[in-house]
Amino acid sequence: MRRSVFHCAAAFVAGVLGFVPSALALPSYARQTGLPCSGCHTTPPELNNAGRLFKLLAFTDRAQDKSITAEPSTRRSPLNMLETLPLSAFVETSMTSTKAPQPGTQNWNFQFPQDISLFLAGAWTSHIGSFLQVTYSTQDDHFSADNTDIRYANKTTMSGKELDYGLTLNNNPTLEDLWNSTPAWGYPFIAPNGAPGPAAAPIIDGALAEDVAGLGAYAMWDQHLYFAGTLYRSDHVGDPQPTTGTCCTFNIQGVAPYWRLAYQQNGRTASLEVGAYGMHMKSTPGAVTGAEDSYTDFGPDLEYDRTIGKDVVSVRATYVRENAALVASAANDAANPGPHHLNASNVNAEYHFGNRLSGAMGWFLADGTNDPLLYPQAAVSGSANGSARSEGISANVSYWPFQNVDLAVQYTDYTRFNGGSTNYDGAGRNASDNNTVYLLARFVF
Repeated sequence: MRRSVFHCAAAFVAGVLGFVPSALALPSYARQTGLPCSGCHTTPPELNNAGRLFKLLAFTDRAQDKSITAEPSTRRSPLNMLETLPLSAFVETSMTSTKAPQPGTQNWNFQFPQDISLFLAGAWTSHIGSFLQVTYSTQDDHFSADNTDIRYANKTTMSGKELDYGLTLNNNPTLEDLWNSTPAWGYPFIAPNGAPGPAAAPIIDGALAEDVAGLGAYAMWDQHLYFAGTLYRSDHVGDPQPTTGTCCTFNIQGVAPYWRLAYQQNGRTASLEVGAYGMHMKSTPGAVTGAEDSYTDFGPDLEYDRTIGKDVVSVRATYVRENAALVASAANDAANPGPHHLNASNVNAEYHFGNRLSGAMGWFLADGTNDPLLYPQAAVSGSANGSARSEGISANVSYWPFQNVDLAVQYTDYTRFNGGSTNYDGAGRNASDNNTVYLLARFVF
């Protein structure tokens, strides 16, 4: 039951819809580079070629000398840091409605604020920079660590071509990625925190977000071939250290390796990326020793951006296959014995009308092994038949009256939810009852 409850809770944040990126173009980066948000983004948080290069080089590029410097010597270390702290913040407010209210709750739920985030984001030295986020959530009523990516980057040549390389210290698998096709920065770029979400999602799709610490390395050769690898350990926020693991469903045994391989081709009016990524993890639920659950996630991804006059069209797709052996969960009667699998797909297209307006639509699907212990019956969040299958479409319209103000409306339509289209939870709720209207206003400064 612990594992099943976790799946339902994690779906609010990740689920089939993808982990919700809680940050976008930051004014601290704009002040550092002297460029507007559109210099690195089509519309936030989607990166263009320049934005991907800025991230690859550890967020350190500067438009002009805004630094305090000291030259190195044999006995003295050098110094090269910004004159002012690279600080940013954003405030989000939202309203959420489902087609049918969740039992005992109000509909058209208004959150002001939904959350507030503070960022230390920019160059620390000439080769080190950060994207470091702390977020206040009104649901939890406290600040907590959020997405964090601290990088070191440098460059050399290999076979006569430029080789950019670096290190990353981060707390969310796929957060280090340069493209918007993988979960951490993938579509949909916004999602409500008060609407039901599907119970089934691969672990790489947000289940470990802000609950791990990873150290990795990456390299880009000739601005074409990219490889990254990171090793993760559990790092439970709010849990005493050293951890006993009793707080959490996922407690990594040893290390959990994440890998990423991609090839990109950038042209004058178009860019294409095709790649693959994956992760392997062994975990003991509710403990740091004992029987282990094993997960292996892997799959391809694609992103294509094309400029049409002053507009940009973007197409993104990803598929993840998860193979799992839930030995520990089966021993705890939280899953049936035997191998499990899960397939998750996300395909979306977006048209950017300049950088003021965008419209996007996406299709998502998750399906896998039926298991009434893993996906038990429960009102709203459960499954009457133990099925992992959820499917639907989402549509988003976002308007930027200013490049640091986002006004968005998003609609999610479910054709199947937790295994059914009618009475999916055994308590009379239909998949379409979870169809969601989400209104968001985001102010970044």
